[in-house]
Amino acid sequence: MQAYPKSAEILKKNRSFIPGGVVSVNRATQPELVFVRGEGAYLWDADGNRYIDYHAAFAPHFLGHNDPYVTEAVIRVLRQGASLYGSGTTELEGRLAELICRHVPSVESIQLLNTGSEATYQAIRLARAVTGRDHLIVMQGGYNGWHNDVSCNLMTPLDQLGPRLSPGEYPYQPISAGVPAAHQKLVHTVNFNDLASVAYVCENYPMAGLITEPILQNIGIVKPQPGYLGGLRKLADRYGFLLIFDEVKTGFRHALGGYASLAGVRPDLVVFGKAVANGYPMAVLGGKKEFMNWFVHPEPSKRVLLAGTYNAHPVPTMAAIATIERLLMNEGEVYRWVEQLGELMEEGLGNIIHRLGMKAVVCRQGSAFCLYFMDHPPIDWHDLAGYHDFELDTRLRRQVIDQGVYFFPLATKQCSISFAHSQIDIALTLGQIERSLTQSQA
Repeated sequence: MQAYPKSAEILKKNRSFIPGGVVSVNRATQPELVFVRGEGAYLWDADGNRYIDYHAAFAPHFLGHNDPYVTEAVIRVLRQGASLYGSGTTELEGRLAELICRHVPSVESIQLLNTGSEATYQAIRLARAVTGRDHLIVMQGGYNGWHNDVSCNLMTPLDQLGPRLSPGEYPYQPISAGVPAAHQKLVHTVNFNDLASVAYVCENYPMAGLITEPILQNIGIVKPQPGYLGGLRKLADRYGFLLIFDEVKTGFRHALGGYASLAGVRPDLVVFGKAVANGYPMAVLGGKKEFMNWFVHPEPSKRVLLAGTYNAHPVPTMAAIATIERLLMNEGEVYRWVEQLGELMEEGLGNIIHRLGMKAVVCRQGSAFCLYFMDHPPIDWHDLAGYHDFELDTRLRRQVIDQGVYFFPLATKQCSISFAHSQIDIALTLGQIERSLTQSQA
């Protein structure tokens, strides 16, 4: 593995003042790179190396790093004297709310927050208030934030999880210490694409809500099977729970109306983040007015508290407005371009797999893709964990980093193409991947 001495020096210093040296523990990786600049499709580290970036900071940079249109909008609002007022509403938050409600079919009303975890927390609290129930369904292999309800069952080793159960549920497997045992009993984990298990849990517990990414994008690209999302909608109507789509990763990246608009399914509540403001801290909770109005319920005992000093700070709010404006320009040229690049990447990876005679498959949705070293697209975590070659995946990611291509160096993590990438970037990336895979077979 290549040495990165200046990155190592910065990280060593930071460890004196920050636990582990990083302020978000999932940023601790091997190699331990420290980035100092991002522009368009590229990142630069402290040692001066440039990378074609497919991590995109866990996917917010849909337009690319420091997109000029978004940056100019942010500079403009600051020069106009915008500040954090902390009292009343603002014209900016109204503009953003109108844009989202106008272009997202499932959203009639919104609230603005700072992170996806904040938004999923509020969605779950709202579902419990509306239904008067406490229990929640989550997906094995999904990720919906850091709070107690959902900090569980992400990439659970199968020897801890046990065999696939259908119908059935899996024990709460915390990914954090400090989750009370009593709280864990309210959370029920099932496999993605398993409607029978959702019905099974609903028959046994009073369910307030089900939260899921419509595509599991924290373990790559695990797509819903035909009829699955529509089946969840029917089960929500049958059992009276709220269907919550976590579109923190899928929303705005795959369509301005969210992935739900592509699937033709309307959740009761939906959460957006990441790409909504192209890298600025912004999250959105939206849904039907009959549910969202519980934030201002006339009965104080039923009112759901939503508060946040930095909610709708003018900088990320203006960034989100500018991002949506950019996505609307020229009849959706952003989506056409990233789809074209996604097709090039998928075709190129498929050709490499064929030439090398490898057992591998490419899964892609628009600009997001993942290369799995197994002979079929995974349908759930059990499938992925049982067949994918994690060691080869990790080795490939670390090798291409040394060659100037930044894939997040953890197996199964989604790769993201931005509007700033070029066909040349895709060609160079494919060349490095083929070289690395050829070496792995030597």
